[in-house]
Amino acid sequence: MCGIVGLFTKDRRLEPELGRLMAAMLTTMTDRGPDSAGFAVYGERQLGCVKVTLRAAAGFDFGKLAERLPSVTEPPVVRDTHAVITIPQEQRLAFEVQLRKIPEVSIVGYGHRMELFKEVGRPAEVARRFDLLSMGGTHGIGHTRMATESAVTTQGAHPFSTGVDECLVHNGSLSNHNKVRRDLVREGLAFQTDNDSEVAAGYMTWKMRQGCSLAETMEASLSVLDGFYTFVIATENGFGVLRDPIACKPAVMAETERWVAFGTEYRALVDLPGIDKARVWEPEPTKAYIWERN
Repeated sequence: MCGIVGLFTKDRRLEPELGRLMAAMLTTMTDRGPDSAGFAVYGERQLGCVKVTLRAAAGFDFGKLAERLPSVTEPPVVRDTHAVITIPQEQRLAFEVQLRKIPEVSIVGYGHRMELFKEVGRPAEVARRFDLLSMGGTHGIGHTRMATESAVTTQGAHPFSTGVDECLVHNGSLSNHNKVRRDLVREGLAFQTDNDSEVAAGYMTWKMRQGCSLAETMEASLSVLDGFYTFVIATENGFGVLRDPIACKPAVMAETERWVAFGTEYRALVDLPGIDKARVWEPEPTKAYIWERN
């Protein structure tokens, strides 16, 4: 099961509406994934800085945490169990070292533009807790989960992020994820869960660190990742969609002059503005579909 959504805005006037549109898309996919939900939104970039999304138990005082960390120069933006902390880019590694001394806090993701939120619970509740409706941005992806390969936990929820401004959502299962994980660990990557989808995210990060484009990375993954899957991979500039050679997992795309959207099912797209005039199609197996800003 699982449900995936993605939205890429071409019209800047839609950017303030990104969160509202994505919340409706995500909620529509509830019956495909009632266990947990998550989303990544790509907003404004602050020159010379990086955003770090953190997670802790409910009620944790992120304000006091910021006071303990010398690399933090701005108050955190707290959304329920998560907080986004903006730090100078050159302080990121030092920040991670400092954070390792505080085991009750974990890094969900980091990027120049990406903010990433996920929790256990029904999609509408997760969207409400993080106030997705108020968020704006150029693009975003989301996931509703029905667990198959690992436990129902916040860590096991999607999106998975293993690189700067990079994250992935996945519908399906990988049969060789343990082998690929071992190979990637030898290459220096670290994983927080035993989830097969995190391995796919790690592979994409590893290839792009080698200098591959998103298209090259997606095409290379077809000969490495074995199983049934539909991936939506987001970067700072946009997102891509990839289906396995059999393409047994449902997927639909739509495009207008104002936006490009992805949904596991068409009903996730029906409330988008201008959907009645959109070009709608089923993405072909093994073909990389990519929309990016320069």
